[in-house]
Amino acid sequence: MHCEHICSCPMWRNEGPHFDCVFVVTDPEAEGMCGLDIACILCFFLFKYQGTLYPCAVVCWFNCMGDGPDVATGMWTVRPSYNAHNVPHITIIHIDTIYHAAHLIPIYATHNINTRDIKPHDSYDMFNSFYVNKFTDHHAFEIAF
Repeated sequence: MHCEHICSCPMWRNEGPHFDCVFVVTDPEAEGMCGLDIACILCFFLFKYQGTLYPCAVVCWFNCMGDGPDVATGMWTVRPSYNAHNVPHITIIHIDTIYHAAHLIPIYATHNINTRDIKPHDSYDMFNSFYVNKFTDHHAFEIAF
């Protein structure tokens, strides 16, 4: 059995927020990334309705860029998803739809980055697009083919 810890913390070690990204099953019939989407976990919560407990997560979605992985890297690329009013696409999901942790690598532009101005917790806000890193572990490699 494989177990992972997925974090969602507004203040991590007095440095800033720590919000992990995950693969979310959106189409159980499709294989690989075609049946998955990427989301950033903003918080976990649970509620009880008619005697049943529902564990949920508030997530901020990413959209895939293209129909397949990047030719040069072999990794899928994603960008934050926004609605028609340019507001981040945030929804609530059941935690059973979370498949695996995802690691995103910013896609850097051609200009230099001032490392004094950016902290690790700023990266989701500072970059417009990301690679879905399939080289983090064996499971991610199998998932993001």
